[in-house]
Amino acid sequence: MWFHFKRWKSDEDRRLAEYMTNVFGCEPVNINLYKIACTHRSVAGKNNVDGKISNERLEYLGDAVLSVIVADFLFKKYPLASEGTLTELRSKLVSRKRLNSLSMKIGLHTLLQIEPHVFAKSADGDAFEAVVGAIYLDKGFEKTKKIILNNILLTHLDIETVLAEDDNYKSKVLTWLQKHHKTFEFVHSVVEHDNRWHLYKSQIMVEGDVYGEGSGYTLKQADQDAAEKAWQFISEKYGKKE
Repeated sequence: MWFHFKRWKSDEDRRLAEYMTNVFGCEPVNINLYKIACTHRSVAGKNNVDGKISNERLEYLGDAVLSVIVADFLFKKYPLASEGTLTELRSKLVSRKRLNSLSMKIGLHTLLQIEPHVFAKSADGDAFEAVVGAIYLDKGFEKTKKIILNNILLTHLDIETVLAEDDNYKSKVLTWLQKHHKTFEFVHSVVEHDNRWHLYKSQIMVEGDVYGEGSGYTLKQADQDAAEKAWQFISEKYGKKE
């Protein structure tokens, strides 16, 4: 692919354009879309990308586009799968944990503009979704689908392994606790607040003891995080046979 190096007015633009071309296989037309996609709200207004705009709107759009791309892929790959199965498979491929890991693997996190020391557990995955939204606006849906499937998902994920994973930790924990007749409860609290968002904390208390503790920007995320920690604790203490 011929790369138009002279098009870009700054080193930042060139670096971003080179990254998108080398990793995603798409040369940007509107570079500002990709700059916005890499701008966390913590630094919005401190850079020169359209005032106070952050990547939140592009994240919203990219989330929807990515969901359709993955849904279409799974629908065609598994023609006999039920709606429930397809929904579960899609959730595995686009989970926040998966997208965070994917963003790190392809090096997108190195381009993310974020305030130092800001705790943003899902920032890397959010940026990936925002980039998908940027590609969609820049290239259209059909090109975006080919780019994301061929250059990212099928290249950087072992999809068969991902789909085979059993990562419903909350279900595992609740089943184990009920099987062993243990009383438990989820204890929730808000641990951070800046008038725009909350960071929730979740603890799984089992007969007075903390089995797992997690956090997230929604109670569901916090509960899943706590459940994963609890399952690790249960597996280490009681063994897999339990």
